[in-house]
Amino acid sequence: MKLATFILDGQRHTGALTDKGLAVFNTEGDIGDLLRKGTDRAGFQALLDKSTRIADPEQVRFVQPSAEPPKIICIGLNYADHTKESPYEQPDYPTLFLRVATSTTGHGAVIERPMASEQLDYEGEMIVVLGKGGRHIPKDRALDCVFGYAVGNEVSVRDYQFKSPQWTVGKNFDGTGAWGPYIVTADELPPGGKGLKLQTRLNGRVVQDADTSDMIYDVASIVSIVSEAITLQAGDVIFSGTPAGVGLGHKPPLWMKDGDEVEVEIERIGLLRNTIRDERKG
Repeated sequence: MKLATFILDGQRHTGALTDKGLAVFNTEGDIGDLLRKGTDRAGFQALLDKSTRIADPEQVRFVQPSAEPPKIICIGLNYADHTKESPYEQPDYPTLFLRVATSTTGHGAVIERPMASEQLDYEGEMIVVLGKGGRHIPKDRALDCVFGYAVGNEVSVRDYQFKSPQWTVGKNFDGTGAWGPYIVTADELPPGGKGLKLQTRLNGRVVQDADTSDMIYDVASIVSIVSEAITLQAGDVIFSGTPAGVGLGHKPPLWMKDGDEVEVEIERIGLLRNTIRDERKG
């Protein structure tokens, strides 16, 4: 099942992609809201079965599937080739950091290059969305917590990222963490989302080309390790890390600029597209 949150006739709706178009659910809240209320795959199927309205995906405005997840957890340095192009050594524990909800946006949205910096960088990633949570989750049960997967672009403002040992500010500029347009339920994909081709394109040029099997810490490991310290919840979102090819790694660096189009595509999950606009243009 491919689920989405979108704006139609000026109102926010949730729905599922079908052969006929977007089936619009007769319910309130976005995908994240429904997950937090305990809706599972069977519950979403029931909403689909009861749906009587079909919308054209080309006529809606997609937004992030969940506007206010309980937590947005990000994994840094999770592909060895990306670590090599970064100023860091490969750590022996996942590099964890958090994003705030206001730093996210959806498919088709404009991402602003901030007035404060020209170092706006793309990071194509697979996103993990939890349907269940808990604490001290064993690795062999961790995938039971995963509801589905989405495409993400964890856009970073590099000079602000490196202003201090903490990456928080460079990873939380408003509307920079794009994801969507769909959440694909876990039953539609290989366990842990492994073996999927991930590609990022900037103005049509392939700049990242990888496989999700190359992650150092796979999805089950991430869920289990994070739950050692943090109680995970239904609706939590995890950016699982980016492979090599980010703008920082190019010589000279390849920063995104006004008018650029950036696409991230993951096999069997979908394509996320955003355009860049200089914040100075308002």
